[in-house]
Amino acid sequence: MGFCISCGQQHQDGIRFCRFCGNQQPGEQLLARLRQEAEQIHYLRLQAQALAQQQQLQQQQLQQQQQYSQNQYNQQPRW
Repeated sequence: MGFCISCGQQHQDGIRFCRFCGNQQPGEQLLARLRQEAEQIHYLRLQAQALAQQQQLQQQQLQQQQQYSQNQYNQQPRW
């Protein structure tokens, strides 16, 4: 199922003209290219989210290490 590029109404794939507004719809080659680009964008977005999560985890680990080091320093006897 697709959507009209002009009025947004849903229609069957492969039609040349929208049955609601009559505007010409993109050809199958263009639709295939747009779908491929949309998949690439989705994949890149997932990669970016995974990278952001990894960086956040690394930041949390660094903060925990710093806090542990500070606690160890504070527990040492001072003469």
